[in-house]
Amino acid sequence: MKRGLVAATLIGTVAALTLSGCGNNDDASGDGGITINLVGADYGSGASDSTQAYWQDIADRFHAQNPDITVKVTAINWTDYHTKVTTQIQNKDYPDILQGEFFPDYATDGLVSPLSDVLSNPDAGTSVFSDGFSVDGVQYAIPFVTSARAMFYNKLAFADAGIANPPQTWDELKADAAKLTDKGYIGYALPLGTEEAQAESYLWMLGNGGGWQDASGSYAINSPQNIETFQFLKGLVESGVTNPNPATYNRTADAAAAFAAGKVGMELNGPFLTATIAAAGKLQTSDYAAVAVPGKTGPIAQTLGVADALQVFKTDDAAKQDAIKKFLDFALDDDNQLAFAKKYALLPGTQSALDALSDDPVLGAFVKALPNTVLYPTDDKWTSTVLPEIKKSIGTAATGDPAEVLGHLQDEAAGS
Repeated sequence: MKRGLVAATLIGTVAALTLSGCGNNDDASGDGGITINLVGADYGSGASDSTQAYWQDIADRFHAQNPDITVKVTAINWTDYHTKVTTQIQNKDYPDILQGEFFPDYATDGLVSPLSDVLSNPDAGTSVFSDGFSVDGVQYAIPFVTSARAMFYNKLAFADAGIANPPQTWDELKADAAKLTDKGYIGYALPLGTEEAQAESYLWMLGNGGGWQDASGSYAINSPQNIETFQFLKGLVESGVTNPNPATYNRTADAAAAFAAGKVGMELNGPFLTATIAAAGKLQTSDYAAVAVPGKTGPIAQTLGVADALQVFKTDDAAKQDAIKKFLDFALDDDNQLAFAKKYALLPGTQSALDALSDDPVLGAFVKALPNTVLYPTDDKWTSTVLPEIKKSIGTAATGDPAEVLGHLQDEAAGS
């Protein structure tokens, strides 16, 4: 991975911990066996489809085959994930397996194991994200779930507003959003709340030749292109064609739910939106479509690719490490990967499971788009400082002074 601007690590003095201090010390399962503590992100919309149930099923089936190994599962809602996980690690309450965000800090601080130590086949994951999950040339995480992004539009709303085709440029999007708003829809849903402001922002930046970093890997958050992008977004908000208060409007609970209810004309999202739509039961598959994200002068050439990771915290207990490897080999087989992908309308992380979905009528298009994607920054500063601040404040750039807000974020990235 490219190592960009380096500052104090997220964990502070954790780097000074000895190897024996890493990993959860509660190894006993109560029956003389081994306990593995897994903390993961919750991809569900509520108790009925919580990811807790997915992991618990795997843990139970694994335990049936390996009665001396117990896997304890904790799932954390995405909205609270970053805060809760980083607090847990700061408190030195280390899980054995962490699923969700990739934290390069933990590799830098010597807390997590190289992938080759914890998987029988460390090359099982799609190679699209191998560099992004590596530190100094060593891969520390495997993609567990992946996705690419597109623009979804409501065909029924477009017909109602007299719009023949989805927009390809910003000007076309603004004009279409106005027509949709006149018909009572949210013309364009703009989620810049704490859940995933970084994705929405990045897709818009890509449409103007911008991004979080420049070609050299240095942060360029307040570049002229990015400021112009948020000036355009501010104009959208001021014209009344978006949801109000984008800084408090989130992707899942707000934008996705509103689209699924038939209230939104257009929004940027991933394949998982299709699951929300199906669950709501308001729109049929033929009532909406996904197309390339509009850019300033035409559709963006590369979209955003995202992967959530599996990392393993170090332990000096050889038996426990063997148990973790055995469990991960079991959890990442194609059947389990495909079950998760289909349940949550996401893409798998392993290449063999991705290949099995290449012709899927819903997910196949996203599988084909995945190799031609751009990724988030992968330096330590991104997860420890820049990303949390983006989630906290970038939404205000769409209602306040874009240059000031992006300038503040650039200062954070530069460590000033």
